[in-house]
Amino acid sequence: MPAQILESEAPTQNATPEVNRRSANFSPSIWGDQFLSYASTKESNIETEQHLREFKAEVKTMLKAPVEKLSQKLDMIDNILRLGVFRHFENEIHEILQQIHNNSYVNCDDLETDDELYTVALRFRLLRQHGYKVSCTDVFRKFMDDDGNFKESLIEDVPGLLSLYEATHLRTHGEELLDDALTFTSTHLESATRHSLNPLVMKQVTHALYQPLWKGVTRLEARHHLSAYPDHNSHNETLLNFAKLDFNLLQQVHQKELSDIARWWKDLDFANKLPFARDRVVECYFWTLGVYFEPQYHFGRTTFCKVIAMTSIIDDIYDVYGTLEEAELFTEAIERWDISAMDILPEYMKICYQALLDVYREMEEKLAIEGNLYAIHYARESMKIQVRAYFREAKWFHQKYTPTLDEYMSLALVTSGYFMLATISFLGMGDIVTRDSFEWLFNSPKIVKASELVGRLMDDMASHKFEQKRGHVASAVECYMKEYGVTEEEAKVALTKQVDDAWKVINEELLKINSIPRPLLLRVLNLSRVIEVVYKNEDGYTHAGGVLKGFVASVLIKPVPI
Repeated sequence: MPAQILESEAPTQNATPEVNRRSANFSPSIWGDQFLSYASTKESNIETEQHLREFKAEVKTMLKAPVEKLSQKLDMIDNILRLGVFRHFENEIHEILQQIHNNSYVNCDDLETDDELYTVALRFRLLRQHGYKVSCTDVFRKFMDDDGNFKESLIEDVPGLLSLYEATHLRTHGEELLDDALTFTSTHLESATRHSLNPLVMKQVTHALYQPLWKGVTRLEARHHLSAYPDHNSHNETLLNFAKLDFNLLQQVHQKELSDIARWWKDLDFANKLPFARDRVVECYFWTLGVYFEPQYHFGRTTFCKVIAMTSIIDDIYDVYGTLEEAELFTEAIERWDISAMDILPEYMKICYQALLDVYREMEEKLAIEGNLYAIHYARESMKIQVRAYFREAKWFHQKYTPTLDEYMSLALVTSGYFMLATISFLGMGDIVTRDSFEWLFNSPKIVKASELVGRLMDDMASHKFEQKRGHVASAVECYMKEYGVTEEEAKVALTKQVDDAWKVINEELLKINSIPRPLLLRVLNLSRVIEVVYKNEDGYTHAGGVLKGFVASVLIKPVPI
């Protein structure tokens, strides 16, 4: 979460006279008190929940029923995933995919000859998404010519190209075939959009080229698919009705949570007390939904949202408003982590520090009730690591120091916030989290490092111009340009390649068998997805009136028409 800068400011009651403070002129919240009204959201309709249970039973029956072709079963699983209702059928889907992987699935008449590119690529993607290490060479060799290129005849098969394109985003290092497949499919799908495609296929292709499914935020993708799925000739009306009801009921849960968080935020009154900082608690909740949206993670969402909102304020203190001397005092106070440390802070910092301690005290009380009190140590330590990195970055800025790219990245991976946020995300995952899970996290595992890199570089590429205009420590873009003597565009091409490589690492780690429960690894994956979506073409968090406004509305305001 970037923050940027520079103008003189008249002394205030919270500031030492004649301090030359910086300002980013952040836009105010675009939401006002809109979400406070959801506190009175009506209780879930008993009749609606009964319909939901009936539809669910029907879908489960259909999921287990025999089919003529494997593609029909794969399509149903894919639509369940895209519609965001996978959690209801997790065991059934895992069992089916296990059997398909073992070539022991018997509930279809045509298992071996269902070998169109569409089906082969879909099977490959679904297995990879669920942790099965399937060889791309074995699977896709049949679609290559004698020269090792994809057959020209595939160019006319748009559904097949689209299925292969989605599959390529689960590639790992050393899979040149999938690298080539991404280039091949992207080129010909983009070409296809310039010709006459039927409206449904055009919508599918355009969306996929903008947002590959694997890197998308689940709730956003579900909302998109709910609008597109009815146009499929083969759509399943029962599954569609179930997904609509599920989306709307879960949206009500999220609205109530956000209402409570909005009330907490309004009571803090940061918009007036700390007006230099970004007022983005609604956007923080959207970020949170990207990490875990499932209803059982209420504590995790509430905690994560409050921590990310507080971290955003702290980031702006270090990057925007605070002097270096004040930043040093705040860092010392965080190290002490005690209410008495407030005595050393200027008034405006006391407001933030008190609120932060209150959030962590709430967290501690809940963990104590659950019997997981040990976890609070890791939560605090990750925040201390975060703040130390902010302070070091602040010193670079005040000293007008431009680090080397390696030097910058060693610090900037931490200031991305993704290690700290991964730690907080684990707190809300219940009994599957252990002390060993946190120890693993604190030992810099590859998947977390890769997620940090995705977070940092996506952020820097989207926000660096805005930052540099107002004065900010050099970003990865400036460091790369200076070190390699290249243009901004050349730097971005090189950094985008690093992001792609980091995604390959994430994919590799999700295919490994290790002692860390897969649901924990998926939190790290989801953190990467959020940053990809929010920072794809702009700093959607800082400039929240842009694309992120529409995302929030579609997920948190507008119910799906029934």
